[in-house]
Parts: sequence; C-alpha cells; structure tokens
Amino acid sequence: MLERYEIETFLTLAGELHFGRTAERLRVSTGRVSHVVRKLERRIGAPLFERTSRVVRLTPIGARLAEEMRPLVAGIEEAVQRAVDAGRGLTGELRVAYVGESTAPVLLRAVALFTARHPDCEVHVHEAPLASTRSSLLDGTIDVLIASYPFDGMANGPVLMRERRVLAVAADHPLAAEDSVSLEVLGDHQVVQYPAVTSAAFKQDRTPDRTPAGRPVPKGPAGGSFSEMLALVALGRGVLPVGEQTRQFYARPDVAYVPIHDAPPISRGPVWTAGNTTSRVREFVRAAADANPLPPDAA
Repeated sequence: MLERYEIETFLTLAGELHFGRTAERLRVSTGRVSHVVRKLERRIGAPLFERTSRVVRLTPIGARLAEEMRPLVAGIEEAVQRAVDAGRGLTGELRVAYVGESTAPVLLRAVALFTARHPDCEVHVHEAPLASTRSSLLDGTIDVLIASYPFDGMANGPVLMRERRVLAVAADHPLAAEDSVSLEVLGDHQVVQYPAVTSAAFKQDRTPDRTPAGRPVPKGPAGGSFSEMLALVALGRGVLPVGEQTRQFYARPDVAYVPIHDAPPISRGPVWTAGNTTSRVREFVRAAADANPLPPDAA
C-alpha cells in the first residue's frame, strides 16, 4: 500500500507538472518531492514522469495511474467527510427550492428526513419561479433545486420521480375527446413555448422543434410562468406537453389533459451547481433519495 504522502505528492506533481510549485503546495523542499517520486517509481518499476531541465511530463504509465487514482482518492475523502459530518452534525443554513407544485411533496419529504438527521442545520424552503431557476442557483440564492430534467450545465441526480407525459389542450379542442395521442400531433398544432431563459436542452425535450418523423413543430406564444402557459392553452393559443401530475396540481375546467402514448416519461430530481457541492448539499441529496425511493416499475 502507498503511504498518504506518496499519493499526495504524486497527484500534486501530476497536476502541476512542476517540482517547485508542487513543493510550495505541499510545504516541503523540491528535494523531498524528488525523493518521494523516485521511491514511488522504484516501487512501480517504471518511470512516472519525463524530466528535463525545462519541462516535466507524465509518462503513459504515470498518466494512467493518475487518471485511475484521482477518483479513488476523492471517494476516500468524501467518505471521511461524511463520517466527520455524521460525528459532528451539520450546522449552518441550506436553501432549497422546488419548481412546480408536483415537486413540492418530494422536497418536503427530503427536508423532513434531512432535518431529522441534522437538526442543527437550518433549512429554508422556497418555490422557485420558472424564469429564475438557473440564475438562483448561479448566484447562490438557492443551494439545491428539485426540478425537471434535463437541466444542462448543472450537477444533478438521482431521479426522485418519473411521470408519464400528457398533452394539455383547451377543453373545447378537437383533441380533448381523444383517448390518447401521438407525439406526431405536435406537427399539426402550435405548441406553447417556455420562457426564453429556459435551457435549450430542456426546451428541446418538452417542446421539440420537430416531431419523431421529422416534421416541423409550429411554435406558439411563450408564457412567463407555468400557470401563464396553461392560460395560453386554455385560450386556444396552442397545446403543451406536460407531466400527468399536472392534472392534479393544475386542475382547471378549461384545460383537458390527453395521454401521449409514445412519449418517454419525465424525470425530476435534485439540481445544484458543481462548485457548490458542500457537505450540506451532499447530505441533502442523500436524504432526498432515501425519502423518495422510486417504485420498482418506475426505476
């Protein structure tokens, strides 16, 4: 087994590729760094670095060792941090939010379990407006968001809920009487659009530019909020693919929800910025998964 200082020295030099900077970061002499590397190379039986007077490069063996070692070391550090957090208890504040009424119960179950596990950490719960979900994560107003996937550019997972897709149409729309429809009908009707600030990947998933057969999908007006989008549907300005739980949480007499029989399910779960992966965030995501296990037929 390698000693911790050997692993730390190797990975630091593999990242810096400079003996002087490595020595500064580790607060040792360059001679000490060289000694540790030579000792490690003798143990491996092959050079790990190519060293000249001007440059330091990883050899193929060294590059592979660094690539395989980094996630193992990160996993050990995370395990130790979880043990420390469990022993000391998490403190401070955590700001969590949900998008849409259907995700609120999922978030509240997660908050209840997280609070039971970490009573010294204060959790603030908010509803995030559709138009500011991304900006709230980026500026730190929200630490973790329970939202629909895909949510590109963010850390996310695991999936906490899945639901079938239905098509929201005006109550007097010709499609309202159908038992189910195909995604191909999107090529025959204007589709209400999400706000411009919504990510491109999300909009392509919910309101695609083309049907599965490749026909263009006519774009309808955009709403500033989900409720406003449903109001546009009720006015006959367009149709809108949504999750089936919209029936329950946004029931209204002027909108009908028709199953889409050939659409993949919608997935929802925690979203956060990778740079904000704190112990509090990690433990909240773990609590969210434990409090909201997917049924076997939805996993």
